[in-house]
This record gives sequence, structure tokens and C-alpha cells, in this order.
Amino acid sequence: MFSPLEQFDVIPLIFFSIGKIDITMFNIFLPLILIISFWLIVDIFYINYKIIPTNIQYILESLIEFIINIIKNQIGKEGFLYLPFIFTIFTFVLFANLLSVIPFGIALTSHLIVSMWLSLSVCSAIFILGLVYNNLKFLKIFIPKCPIALLPVLILIELFSYIIRAFSLSIRLTANILAGHTLVNIISVFIINTLTINILFSFIGFIGIFAILLLELGVACLQAYVMTILICIYLKDIFGSEH
Repeated sequence: MFSPLEQFDVIPLIFFSIGKIDITMFNIFLPLILIISFWLIVDIFYINYKIIPTNIQYILESLIEFIINIIKNQIGKEGFLYLPFIFTIFTFVLFANLLSVIPFGIALTSHLIVSMWLSLSVCSAIFILGLVYNNLKFLKIFIPKCPIALLPVLILIELFSYIIRAFSLSIRLTANILAGHTLVNIISVFIINTLTINILFSFIGFIGIFAILLLELGVACLQAYVMTILICIYLKDIFGSEH
């Protein structure tokens, strides 16, 4: 890998087909396999929790407590029903982001098709749940309190803003991951070009790239947190549609 931007390339690793069905293995599947394998190992070896927690058990309990606090603050106690779902979304996005920070890692969440599929699936499921729990009363979220003359225009605006949620959720995640790696590439090229000019410039460049990598680590964690917060806010519509 000669450039951080190569993390965005989708290349085939194993060519395999059964008849006319092509099931070629691409590099973008590797983070998915790693994340699933990690949770399988955790479930197999740490399924019997102890009163005195081990290090991994303590980390898992801290993550679960962190998600519980988010649900309590954003939705309320009725949102605890969706704890496994929200915890899965948070850990998946977090691990996918962290894998992209590792050298020679693959930036899974930088691919718009992946983040778009995730956000569209989540937003569609929330809308269906709202209809299941509240029937047609759920559609009241599109009818704001306003003068009747402004109602048609505002309903269209509410519908548009609701639909755009899925796109903004995915674009925000993809843009932040993509921008961080692009910035690393720019600074890396700058360091290589300044090596032949002045060692002092190169040293400053190395400090800059180290700071950017730390910033990317923070962004990786922050974006998982932001996505979890937004999903909780969207889920709140299910319980608050009558109000």
C-alpha cells in the first residue's frame, strides 16, 4: 500500500463462482469478517460472566453502560427495548472506523454504498416500527402546529427533512472518514517532498501527521457516537408521535 487513499479501493481477492453465480471475495468484506469473528470469539469465550469482571468483561460492561446512558438521555426508559440493536450499530461503526485508522487497514465506512445501506436500513426500520406501534397516528410527526395556510408547504418540508435523514446520516460518516485519510495523504506527500529540502520541515511534517492520526482516532470514535445519538433521536419519534 503506497498511499492512504488505497484504503478506498475495492479490489477482488478471491475469484469464485458457482455456475453463473459470481461470489468473488472483495477486500471490503475483510472488516466485516473481522468484526463478526471478534464478536463470535467474545460470545464463545466470555458468555459466562463473572461477579469479578475480567478486563474484556469490564470493557464490554462499560460499553453497554455507555449505550444505556445514551438511550436514557435521548429516548427514556422505554428505549431500553432497543438496547441490543443500538449497541450493535454503535460497535459496528466504531470497529469499522478504528480498523480504517490501523496502517494497511480498509476504510469500510468511507464507502458511501456501505454507510448508505446501513442508514437506509435503519431509517426504514424505524419508520415501519412507528407505523406498527402507532398505526396512522405516527404520521402526525409530519403535521406541525401552524396556520392552515402554511400547512401544505410545511408538510412537504417535514416529509423532505424526514427522507433526507438517511442520506445525511451516511454522508456525514463517509465524508469525515474520507476527509481524514485524504488529509493524511496530503501531509505524507508534503513530508516526502520536503525531505530533500530541509530536515526541519520534515520534522514539522511528521509532527503534523502524528497529530492528524490522533485526530482521526478521535473522529473514528466521535462518528460512532454521533450516529448512535442520531439513531436514538429518530427512534424517539416512535414513542413521542402522540405528543
